[in-house]
Amino acid sequence: MRIHVLGAGMVGRAMAIDLAKEHQVTCIDINPKNLTLLPDGIATCVADLTDTPGYASLLQHCEMVVCAVPGFMGFKTLEAVIMQGKNVVDISFFPEDALQLHELAKQYGVTAIVDCGVAPGMSNWILGYYNTKMKIEYFECLVGGLPKQRIKPWEYKAPFSPIDVLEEYTRPARYVENGHIVTKPALSDAELIDFEYAGTLESFNTDGLRSLLFTMPHIPHMKEKTLRYPGHIDLIQSLKKAGFLNPEPIPVQGRPISPLQFTSNLLFEQWKLGEKEPEFTIMKIIMRGMMQDTPICIEYFLYDEYDPATQTSSMSRTTGYTCTAAVNVLLKNLFSEKGVFPPEWVAPAPGCFEFIMDYLAKRNVRYRKTIS
Repeated sequence: MRIHVLGAGMVGRAMAIDLAKEHQVTCIDINPKNLTLLPDGIATCVADLTDTPGYASLLQHCEMVVCAVPGFMGFKTLEAVIMQGKNVVDISFFPEDALQLHELAKQYGVTAIVDCGVAPGMSNWILGYYNTKMKIEYFECLVGGLPKQRIKPWEYKAPFSPIDVLEEYTRPARYVENGHIVTKPALSDAELIDFEYAGTLESFNTDGLRSLLFTMPHIPHMKEKTLRYPGHIDLIQSLKKAGFLNPEPIPVQGRPISPLQFTSNLLFEQWKLGEKEPEFTIMKIIMRGMMQDTPICIEYFLYDEYDPATQTSSMSRTTGYTCTAAVNVLLKNLFSEKGVFPPEWVAPAPGCFEFIMDYLAKRNVRYRKTIS
């Protein structure tokens, strides 16, 4: 199968390498340096992916697309791919509602699985699967990716574009309480929580529920919180209060400059995760409710570290391999309905959830399940 991966960042490269084990892969990026980091056997192409009219020629020889572009260009990229009639799995964390493209995808005979990373992504797969097995009354997802070495002041590294992270810190956070959507500022409701392997981490609200707000309206309590080392919130709040995260341009010596873009550029090197830098991904999912008239609590726990054998970051593995697993769900025809689908809509299809979990386990991305 000929697959085009759009975006050759750290996660995009990990997906291209994984898919190239069984498929003919071409990776496309505007930055030639990113493409040089790919191993032999993967075709490369330098192209500006914001030039969506060029997709007709860019994608004409592929049969499947994986979209791993920065969030600010994700919606337009997904739309353009759909209009080329290509099935697609997307990990772009864009602010627009991907379900707006559902009818367009049906019109072009396309199956698109979106938000298919770790969170959103695996959290959606898990909730969607158990939504068919039990009456869920409470869902919580705690998730974060962090460097093992804590370097002041940030004690943080990003495996993807810093501007995507900063937008998480500025986008209002929505969660569900007593059946109603509640909106609070990002970084609010801070809590210190002790985790196995990781120690004490700081949790705070981010807008991570995304499609679940609308696809699971019957669940009365749902929230997602991001995890960082303690003290990170105060640093980001200082940037916000000083105006460094304002996206609107301001005049600087007669030239309009976006403080958010300026800050992102400054942080790019400071937050850049080294190719071989030890880091980890941690996620805890809690679901409470009733199963066969009996109260039940099901938890999934993930702790995953940088893999020195393959020299692949944990965030690339946990995010990227979830996406490539979904690619193979489509290729094996386990799911073929046309339209745009978040993972929670795909998970109930026979064999899909089990395939995803097995695919990840074979790559040593293992979720521990407990029931009480």
